[in-house]
Amino acid sequence: MHLHILGICGTFMGGLALLARAAGHRVTGCDAGVYPPMSTQLMEQGIDLIEGYDASQTSLKPDLFVVGNVVTRGNPLMEAILNEGLPYTSGPQWLGEHVLPGHHVLAVAGTHGKTTTTSMLAWILEAAGQRPSFLVGGVPHDFGVSARLEPAQRASRPVFAIEADEYDTAFFDKRSKFVHYRPRTAILNNLEYDHADIFPDLAAIETQFHHLVRTVPGQGRIVVPTRSPALERVLERGCWSETVTFGEDGTWQAGPEDAAGSFEVAYRGTVVGRVQWALSGEHNRMNALAALAAAEHVGVPPAESIAALSRFAGVKRRMELRGTVNDIRVYDDFAHHPTAIATTLAGLRARVPAGRILAVLEPRSNTMKLGAMKAQLPGSLAAADLVFCFGNNEGKHALGWDPANALAPLGDRASTWSDLSAMVEAIAAAARPGDHIVVMSNGGFGGVHDKLLQALDSRRAHTGRGK
Repeated sequence: MHLHILGICGTFMGGLALLARAAGHRVTGCDAGVYPPMSTQLMEQGIDLIEGYDASQTSLKPDLFVVGNVVTRGNPLMEAILNEGLPYTSGPQWLGEHVLPGHHVLAVAGTHGKTTTTSMLAWILEAAGQRPSFLVGGVPHDFGVSARLEPAQRASRPVFAIEADEYDTAFFDKRSKFVHYRPRTAILNNLEYDHADIFPDLAAIETQFHHLVRTVPGQGRIVVPTRSPALERVLERGCWSETVTFGEDGTWQAGPEDAAGSFEVAYRGTVVGRVQWALSGEHNRMNALAALAAAEHVGVPPAESIAALSRFAGVKRRMELRGTVNDIRVYDDFAHHPTAIATTLAGLRARVPAGRILAVLEPRSNTMKLGAMKAQLPGSLAAADLVFCFGNNEGKHALGWDPANALAPLGDRASTWSDLSAMVEAIAAAARPGDHIVVMSNGGFGGVHDKLLQALDSRRAHTGRGK
């Protein structure tokens, strides 16, 4: 079957393309405004990409058009598909009907930590010899790809770990993506208000999460944190599966993080091992507990899972060290919600209590552009010594609010910029040896990471010393 994927460079649709190709289908696709790592990954896999959505692509005559949720009415190719009566479906529906059946699906849902937790879970299953198939909204360093489809090699049901997004499926299917996945193990990692462009309030998101709960069989398992009022409300609507908790007073608990980032894990009140890794922060300890609980449901002993997590290499764009110049470290992180920004910075602050943190933020998500979270931004950036915020009122990612006014409570610690080059030079001028520069955006951010490293290197060469 020939599939032509619209929006192929999105994190989900790009992974879907890899799965479809592994399943034996011919795959082509189109997108606009692409950026690594997904575009690079697809080209490395030999998948042909077409820039833009020209209506002439109907002449490819694929057996099926698979439509990503980036596509809206008015898109020229989509309009041609509709006018010509050509077959189309959504990515999540195609996945749910053609790839996931026959698997024990382990789905990771939540406002934050989905990519990291799914990557942890897939790595645990890999280390346990279960050869999982997976689809992650990022690129785990341990695998080098965002998706993999393994042939069924075991007598029992093969496992599939999937990042389960609550964002809508497509312009013609406004349910959350995850309702198509039918998991036997579901992690509900956390739940806050997000996606202001499609959800009017938190209650609307809770309804979608309960739709997911309704699809988990009675012999399945739901993994939830303790002390999460929103998720408690979700389960109070009805739950027909085993529930396992993690966090304070939970079935799975994490001890405090030591200076090296390691921590003890307790299962049903008994310490079962210590995770020793390079990650940091309470959010990652909670992600780890959720992954441990899910892996245990498919037969991986706690000690084996803990040993695997101690070898976990992390995920691209999740506090990924992009380079060091003159003892100034530049990190790339996907954080774009105030809670994610706060936990990312708090985790780094725990590791470098005496070091300066320079936070570089692009409020690019739809929720951020609408200004729904602007009041929370100053508090989320409290751990940073200096804040550089990029945003303007022009182009595709224009802000509908004034970032300078929103960040005014931070005083002289914060500055706002509409010229990327000028901001890079200002950051390079402010940075000094020992600093940690954390770049946070859910997009390519104009290649700012490499530009920063180049500017830092240029200043070092010019002055012969650090600032």
